[in-house]
Amino acid sequence: MKGKWFIGLILLFLMIAGTIPPLSANPALAVGGEAEITGSTVNIRSGPGLSYSVSGALEKGEKVSIVSESGDWLEISTGSGSGWIASWLARKTSSAETNKASGQTAVAAVDHLNIRAQADISSSVLAQMSAGDQALIVNDAGNWLEIDFRGVNGFVSKQYISTAGQNQEKPAPAKSDVSSFEIAVDALNVRNQPDLSSSIQKTVKKGEVFPVRSIQGNWVEIQISEKEGGWVYAFHGHLSDKPVQKAASPKAENITILTDGTNLRTSPSTASAVASRANAGQEFAVVDKQGDWYQVLLPDGQNAFVADWVVTNGETKVQTAEAPEPQTRKKGTLNGLTIVLDPGHGGNDGGTVGVRETKEKDLTLKTSEILSHHLRSAGAEVLLTRQSDVYVDLRTRVSTGHQVAADAFISLHYDATDDNSVSGFTSYYMLDYQQALAESINEGLSGKIDLRNRGARHGNYLVLRENKQAAVLVELGYLSNYNDERIVTSSKFQEQAALGLYDGLVNYFDAKLSQ
Repeated sequence: MKGKWFIGLILLFLMIAGTIPPLSANPALAVGGEAEITGSTVNIRSGPGLSYSVSGALEKGEKVSIVSESGDWLEISTGSGSGWIASWLARKTSSAETNKASGQTAVAAVDHLNIRAQADISSSVLAQMSAGDQALIVNDAGNWLEIDFRGVNGFVSKQYISTAGQNQEKPAPAKSDVSSFEIAVDALNVRNQPDLSSSIQKTVKKGEVFPVRSIQGNWVEIQISEKEGGWVYAFHGHLSDKPVQKAASPKAENITILTDGTNLRTSPSTASAVASRANAGQEFAVVDKQGDWYQVLLPDGQNAFVADWVVTNGETKVQTAEAPEPQTRKKGTLNGLTIVLDPGHGGNDGGTVGVRETKEKDLTLKTSEILSHHLRSAGAEVLLTRQSDVYVDLRTRVSTGHQVAADAFISLHYDATDDNSVSGFTSYYMLDYQQALAESINEGLSGKIDLRNRGARHGNYLVLRENKQAAVLVELGYLSNYNDERIVTSSKFQEQAALGLYDGLVNYFDAKLSQ
C-alpha cells in the first residue's frame, strides 16, 4: 500500500513539473528598440523557443518593438499583444542604446532634400524630404546622417539638416506661411485627398499659380476655384510667399481640330455619346481641361469634350519645349534623360480584372504615378501616355515616345491567365536594341519584390514591335492568382515595385555611360 502511495506521489510531482516552462539557458535581458521582420512569415511564440505554442504571425517588412532578448530569441510587442520571435528572422533597426545616444530627429531645412542609398552624392536617390519633414536619426556617418523616413532607410547630407530632441514637443501644424504654389511640370494631377490613390479632380499646367490653403507633409492643398480646393504633390512645384496676382483678362485659349469627322462627346470619355462632329481646321474656345480632354464651347452654346490627342492648341501635342542644353550625367542620376511611362489600358479598355475585382487599368496608373515621382526626383523628364482613366490608342502611346525621342519607354501591365496557379512578374522585349533594357528592369525588380521571377522574354506586342526607342513591357504579377493579387494591391508592393523599376532604369543608363 505504501508503495502505491509513493508511486502516486511521484506521478503527481511529474504532472506539476510538466506545466512549468523550461528555464532558458540565457536569461532574458531588457533591450528595447525596434526590429523589422525579414522572413516571409514569422511565427510569434509564447516563449523563447520552437517548442512554445504559436500565438500569431508577422509578415515581412512589419516593424515591432523589442522588449527583451534571450539567446537567439527576441521578446517583442505589437499593437495586438506580445510574444517571442526568432532573432535570425528579423533585423534590428534601432536599439535603446542607439536612440538614447542620438535622442534626436532630423529636420529637413530645405525642400527637395534627396535621401540617398549610400553616403555619397552620386548614389541613387530613394526619396525626397520637404522643408520641415522629420525623420529618425539611425546613425551618424561623418558629413551624412543615416535616417529612417516613413519606412525609407537612407542617407542625407548634414548641411541641409537641423536636429531636434525626440522628446521635444512637435510643433502643431501651423497654418501655411506661404501664399502661392507654382506648377513646375508640364501637367500635374490635382487630387481630392493628399494620397496617390485618391481620385483626380483635374490636371493643371506648368506655370500656373494657385493660392495655398494648407500643407500636409509632401502635399499642398491649392485653391482651384472660388469654392474648391485640391491636393498636389509638392515636389512638382514651388512655394512662394507672394500673393497670387489676378491675371488681366487673359486671351481665351482655342484648340484646332486636326482631322475630318472628329467626335465631340458629351463627357470626357471615348465611351460617351457623340454630341457633334467637327472637321479639320475648325476652332473651338476652351472652357476647361479635364485630364486628357478639352471641354469646348459649341456654336449653339452647348459644351462638349474632345480628346487632346486629336487637336492642337498652337503647341505640339506632346510638349517638348526647346531642347535642353546637354547635361553631364553622373552615375546614379537620370539628369537629361526623357522617359515615357505607359500605364496600360484605360477608359473603356479596363484590361484584366482580378479574382478580388481589382481593375488592371487602375493599378497600372497608380504604379506609373509612384514611379514618375522617383524618376523626376533623380532628374529625369517624365511623360505619361495617360494621366487619368481614359482610353489611348496603342499607336498614339508609341508615337508619344517617338515625338520626344524618349531614352526609354516603359509599358506597365498586370497579367492574367486561365490557370490561377500561375504567378510572378515578367519583362518583355521585341527587338534586339530593347533586350538590355528589359533585362536590367527585370533584375531591378528581382531585388525589390518577392514574386516569382519569370525572367526577361521575347514578346510580340505592338508597343514594342512598332517602337523605335528602347522599350519594355512589364507584367508585374498575375491578377488571376489570388496571392499575387493580394500582394500587388498593397501599398508596400507598389512602392517596392516602383523602386525596382527605378533601380533597373538607373543601372541600365549607368551601364551605357561605361560603354
